[in-house]
Amino acid sequence: MTTRARTVVVVSFLFSIISALGGCEKKPDAVKRGEYLARIGGCHDCHTPKILAAGAAPALDTSRLLSGHPENVPYPTWMSQDPNEANALVLTTPMLTAWAGPWGVSFAVNLTPDKATGLGEWSEETFIRALRTGKHQGQANGRDILPPMPWSDYKDATEEDLKAIWAYLRSIPAVTNRVPSPLSPGSQPPKS
Repeated sequence: MTTRARTVVVVSFLFSIISALGGCEKKPDAVKRGEYLARIGGCHDCHTPKILAAGAAPALDTSRLLSGHPENVPYPTWMSQDPNEANALVLTTPMLTAWAGPWGVSFAVNLTPDKATGLGEWSEETFIRALRTGKHQGQANGRDILPPMPWSDYKDATEEDLKAIWAYLRSIPAVTNRVPSPLSPGSQPPKS
């Protein structure tokens, strides 16, 4: 091979590498994309506890990002007469982390990567299957994901977007917070 031919091959090879690297930079970072999708999807509205101060709007408690309903915070109950007496179809906590309605009481789950109380033991596949099926942990015989979680809004999301949300959830700090299990309609809260 001549010197000129070798130079052309080397230069072509270098351009290929530079082009490939340039292409990588143009792809959005999955974690940043997931953070964006979680923000515009309203995940923090219910899954992040709020800091409540008199005279101020509730603010996200960034030390407990997406950690769900705080385990020791009271939650609303709902009885069949509530819509007429309270003029409300559903009731919620000031933090918007627990909701009570005709389905019972539902709690925003801990979405952090905590292994004991969050999604730390879940796989990406489990997460995606849960959002596509509306079943807790994506199990066909699992309990339904309860209102107000709009899981059906995610069932047609692209695989890439769901993987990006998963990547973001795996990147946030783990927070230990054992969220209560849902309560069936008419259930009374456990005695402390």
